[in-house]
Amino acid sequence: MANPLQVYSAAELAARRSMKWREYPPDVLPMWVAETDTPLAPPIRAALVAALDRGDTGYAYHADLADAFAGFAARRYGWRPDAAHMVQVPDVLQAISEAIQLVTGVGDGVVLDTPAYPAFLSHLPAIGRRVVGNPMANGRIDLAGLERAFAGGARAYLLCNPHNPTGTVADLETLHTIAELADRYGVRLVVDEIHAPVTYPGVVHVPFATLDAEAAGRAFVAVSASKAWNLAGLKAALLVAGPEAVADLRRLPPELWVSVGILGVIAGAAAFSEGEPWLDGLLAALDENRKLLAVELDRELPRIGYQPPDATYLAWLDCQELGLGDDPAAVFLDRGHVALSPGPLFGEPGRGFVRFNLGTSPERIREAVARMARAVG
Repeated sequence: MANPLQVYSAAELAARRSMKWREYPPDVLPMWVAETDTPLAPPIRAALVAALDRGDTGYAYHADLADAFAGFAARRYGWRPDAAHMVQVPDVLQAISEAIQLVTGVGDGVVLDTPAYPAFLSHLPAIGRRVVGNPMANGRIDLAGLERAFAGGARAYLLCNPHNPTGTVADLETLHTIAELADRYGVRLVVDEIHAPVTYPGVVHVPFATLDAEAAGRAFVAVSASKAWNLAGLKAALLVAGPEAVADLRRLPPELWVSVGILGVIAGAAAFSEGEPWLDGLLAALDENRKLLAVELDRELPRIGYQPPDATYLAWLDCQELGLGDDPAAVFLDRGHVALSPGPLFGEPGRGFVRFNLGTSPERIREAVARMARAVG
């Protein structure tokens, strides 16, 4: 299988109309937002073309995406969630928002491991919840800090696993400890597993719902094909309830699933049902890219700290030793014409960091690092 990250030319990519390619001027190399430079996987393209050919653009049926994900999870993780315990929603952020509002009240604290996905930091206050930051320790969950947050009265924990932006994957022991603490303090779990399909060889992603713990039975898990198969603009995700959370799930308005785009459901179902061979090819290419970035940084910018991610196509780079201030991304953009995600957007622990998108060709990774090096001088 050809490298899916090397299919399109620079001109073909620049012709795209997505946010990644329109936010900055043409001379800026976009390495920021979490999109990949891949074509559609062939089964997804075929499913979408067939849908358009038959004019299939009405309301989405509620079972197709859930059934497809259940099969994917069984093959990939040995976990077969009950499709009847899932609700489809437009995206993972809405899934998380709905779940948080089911299990907490206005003013309640929700724990986030920081640095954290910026939308979490902004959305929780927007729905009246209080962010309780738990700074990570060397990119890993600080379990002692987590217990302090739980003991301090937090009502829910928004666990992002695999983690964005660090790319770390919580191991089984860590997940068991989290579940034990949640049971002890009566904290509800809402788990973002959107990046789980992009877990690298040699690393094991354990779905939180598979744990033999009360916390897992009361948890909600948000999933989507959008990151792994580059489908974010098609808007389809799932909120999966544990057995003891199904009653909560039933409190959601039944018309919620109607807001999901049918093309997103068709694409997501094709991804989960037929897209694994293509995904494995993408993972092989991304695996090479995460290693390549280490080589390029070592040669061009050895003072940048980089731990290759366990999962995701995102690299979290520590630029503090470069002396570029709290927001090195601004310097790289101004002097090097390369756009990276600014670390401060991910919370206080992100100061001095940038997030770098690996979901592109090796040539563009080399060019991005070269531009960063020129920006530093």
